[in-house]
Amino acid sequence: MRLTKLPKSLLFCAILALPGCAVFSDSPHYRGIAVTASELKQLTPGVSQQADVQSLLGPPTFVEQFNPNNWVYVAQVTRMRIARTEGVSSQDVVVVSFNSNGTYKSYTENTLANALPVKMDGKETPVPGGTAGFFQQLIGGVGSYNPLGVTGNNSALGGTSGNIGSGGSGSGF
Repeated sequence: MRLTKLPKSLLFCAILALPGCAVFSDSPHYRGIAVTASELKQLTPGVSQQADVQSLLGPPTFVEQFNPNNWVYVAQVTRMRIARTEGVSSQDVVVVSFNSNGTYKSYTENTLANALPVKMDGKETPVPGGTAGFFQQLIGGVGSYNPLGVTGNNSALGGTSGNIGSGGSGSGF
Protein backbone atom coordinates (compact mmCIF):
# COMPACT_ATOMS: atom_id res chain seq x y z
CA MET A 1 0.00 0.00 0.00
CA ARG A 2 2.87 2.36 0.70
CA LEU A 3 4.22 1.79 -2.82
CA THR A 4 1.04 3.08 -4.43
CA LYS A 5 1.04 6.30 -2.39
CA LEU A 6 4.69 7.05 -3.09
CA PRO A 7 4.36 7.53 -6.88
CA LYS A 8 1.28 9.72 -6.42
CA SER A 9 3.08 11.92 -3.91
CA LEU A 10 6.09 12.19 -6.22
CA LEU A 11 3.83 13.15 -9.10
CA PHE A 12 2.12 15.74 -6.91
CA CYS A 13 5.50 17.25 -5.87
CA ALA A 14 6.65 17.32 -9.48
CA ILE A 15 3.51 19.14 -10.57
CA LEU A 16 3.96 21.70 -7.79
CA ALA A 17 7.62 22.25 -8.70
CA LEU A 18 6.99 22.61 -12.43
CA PRO A 19 5.89 26.29 -12.38
CA GLY A 20 9.11 27.12 -10.52
CA CYS A 21 11.10 26.07 -13.57
CA ALA A 22 9.98 29.26 -15.29
CA VAL A 23 12.27 31.14 -12.90
CA PHE A 24 15.29 29.54 -14.55
CA SER A 25 14.24 30.09 -18.16
CA ASP A 26 13.69 33.46 -19.73
CA SER A 27 12.52 34.45 -23.15
CA PRO A 28 15.22 35.92 -25.39
CA HIS A 29 15.48 39.68 -25.80
CA TYR A 30 16.14 40.88 -29.35
CA ARG A 31 18.01 44.16 -29.67
CA GLY A 32 19.26 46.19 -32.58
CA ILE A 33 18.67 45.88 -36.30
CA ALA A 34 19.10 42.42 -37.81
CA VAL A 35 20.42 42.69 -41.35
CA THR A 36 19.75 39.68 -43.58
CA ALA A 37 21.83 38.38 -46.47
CA SER A 38 18.94 38.99 -48.88
CA GLU A 39 18.85 42.66 -47.89
CA LEU A 40 22.59 43.01 -48.42
CA LYS A 41 22.27 41.42 -51.91
CA GLN A 42 19.92 44.24 -52.91
CA LEU A 43 22.74 46.78 -52.48
CA THR A 44 24.90 47.44 -55.55
CA PRO A 45 28.47 48.64 -54.99
CA GLY A 46 29.17 51.93 -56.78
CA VAL A 47 25.44 52.54 -57.42
CA SER A 48 23.52 52.47 -54.12
CA GLN A 49 23.61 55.65 -52.04
CA GLN A 50 23.38 56.22 -48.27
CA ALA A 51 19.69 57.07 -48.62
CA ASP A 52 19.11 53.72 -50.37
CA VAL A 53 20.87 51.85 -47.57
CA GLN A 54 18.90 53.68 -44.89
CA SER A 55 15.57 53.04 -46.62
CA LEU A 56 16.41 49.35 -46.99
CA LEU A 57 18.12 48.57 -43.66
CA GLY A 58 16.91 51.43 -41.48
CA PRO A 59 19.10 53.86 -39.56
CA PRO A 60 22.42 52.42 -38.38
CA THR A 61 22.96 51.46 -34.77
CA PHE A 62 25.86 53.90 -34.82
CA VAL A 63 28.23 55.63 -37.21
CA GLU A 64 31.93 55.10 -36.57
CA GLN A 65 33.39 58.09 -34.80
CA PHE A 66 36.68 58.26 -36.67
CA ASN A 67 35.30 57.14 -40.03
CA PRO A 68 31.79 58.50 -40.65
CA ASN A 69 31.72 56.56 -43.94
CA ASN A 70 31.19 53.33 -41.98
CA TRP A 71 27.70 52.58 -40.70
CA VAL A 72 27.44 49.83 -38.10
CA TYR A 73 24.35 47.66 -37.61
CA VAL A 74 24.40 45.56 -34.41
CA ALA A 75 21.85 42.85 -33.57
CA GLN A 76 22.01 40.93 -30.30
CA VAL A 77 20.01 38.20 -28.67
CA THR A 78 20.37 38.27 -24.89
CA ARG A 79 19.00 36.09 -22.10
CA MET A 80 18.90 36.47 -18.37
CA ARG A 81 21.37 34.30 -16.52
CA ILE A 82 21.96 33.42 -12.92
CA ALA A 83 21.61 36.35 -10.49
CA ARG A 84 19.61 38.35 -13.05
CA THR A 85 22.65 39.23 -15.15
CA GLU A 86 22.15 39.45 -18.86
CA GLY A 87 24.30 37.39 -21.21
CA VAL A 88 24.67 37.68 -24.98
CA SER A 89 23.53 34.50 -26.73
CA SER A 90 24.31 35.68 -30.25
CA GLN A 91 25.52 38.84 -31.89
CA ASP A 92 25.75 39.93 -35.51
CA VAL A 93 27.58 43.08 -36.59
CA VAL A 94 27.39 44.38 -40.16
CA VAL A 95 29.61 47.30 -41.16
CA VAL A 96 28.44 49.04 -44.34
CA SER A 97 31.16 51.17 -45.95
CA PHE A 98 30.69 54.14 -48.25
CA ASN A 99 33.15 56.19 -50.25
CA SER A 100 33.58 59.94 -49.66
CA ASN A 101 30.66 60.69 -52.03
CA GLY A 102 28.21 58.60 -49.98
CA THR A 103 28.13 55.75 -52.51
CA TYR A 104 27.94 52.19 -51.16
CA LYS A 105 31.32 50.43 -51.36
CA SER A 106 31.18 47.14 -49.41
CA TYR A 107 30.13 45.44 -46.20
CA THR A 108 31.71 43.16 -43.63
CA GLU A 109 29.99 40.79 -41.22
CA ASN A 110 31.16 39.77 -37.75
CA THR A 111 29.62 37.44 -35.21
CA LEU A 112 30.18 36.71 -31.56
CA ALA A 113 32.50 33.86 -32.59
CA ASN A 114 35.12 36.22 -34.01
CA ALA A 115 34.72 38.95 -31.39
CA LEU A 116 37.73 39.86 -29.30
CA PRO A 117 37.35 39.19 -25.58
CA VAL A 118 37.99 42.24 -23.44
CA LYS A 119 39.19 41.59 -19.92
CA MET A 120 38.00 44.14 -17.40
CA ASP A 121 40.41 45.36 -14.76
CA GLY A 122 39.47 43.94 -11.38
CA LYS A 123 40.85 46.88 -9.45
CA GLU A 124 38.62 49.50 -7.89
CA THR A 125 38.64 53.16 -8.82
CA PRO A 126 40.18 55.13 -5.96
CA VAL A 127 37.75 57.46 -4.22
CA PRO A 128 38.94 60.46 -2.21
CA GLY A 129 38.18 60.17 1.49
CA GLY A 130 38.83 56.46 1.88
CA THR A 131 36.24 53.74 2.03
CA ALA A 132 32.95 53.91 3.87
CA GLY A 133 32.38 51.34 6.57
CA PHE A 134 29.16 49.45 7.17
CA PHE A 135 27.61 52.04 9.50
CA GLN A 136 28.66 54.93 7.27
CA GLN A 137 26.88 53.28 4.36
CA LEU A 138 23.87 52.51 6.52
CA ILE A 139 23.30 56.02 7.88
CA GLY A 140 25.22 58.04 5.29
CA GLY A 141 22.11 59.23 3.48
CA VAL A 142 20.21 60.39 6.57
CA GLY A 143 19.08 63.97 6.06
CA SER A 144 19.55 63.99 2.31
CA TYR A 145 16.02 62.83 1.40
CA ASN A 146 14.26 65.35 -0.83
CA PRO A 147 10.80 64.06 -1.84
CA LEU A 148 9.99 67.00 -4.12
CA GLY A 149 13.34 67.14 -5.87
CA VAL A 150 13.56 70.88 -5.19
CA THR A 151 17.01 72.39 -4.87
CA GLY A 152 18.13 75.85 -3.94
CA ASN A 153 15.56 78.35 -2.71
CA ASN A 154 12.30 76.59 -1.89
CA SER A 155 10.69 79.44 0.05
CA ALA A 156 7.51 79.04 -2.01
CA LEU A 157 7.08 75.65 -0.36
CA GLY A 158 7.45 77.08 3.14
CA GLY A 159 11.10 76.12 3.54
CA THR A 160 14.42 77.90 3.50
CA SER A 161 17.22 77.86 1.04
CA GLY A 162 19.38 75.75 3.32
CA ASN A 163 19.41 72.04 4.08
CA ILE A 164 17.55 70.33 6.88
CA GLY A 165 19.32 71.11 10.10
CA SER A 166 21.02 74.21 8.70
CA GLY A 167 19.51 76.40 11.39
CA GLY A 168 17.08 78.11 9.05
CA SER A 169 13.97 79.62 10.57
CA GLY A 170 11.24 78.31 8.30
CA SER A 171 12.06 74.64 7.94
CA GLY A 172 8.57 73.46 8.91
CA PHE A 173 9.89 70.59 11.02
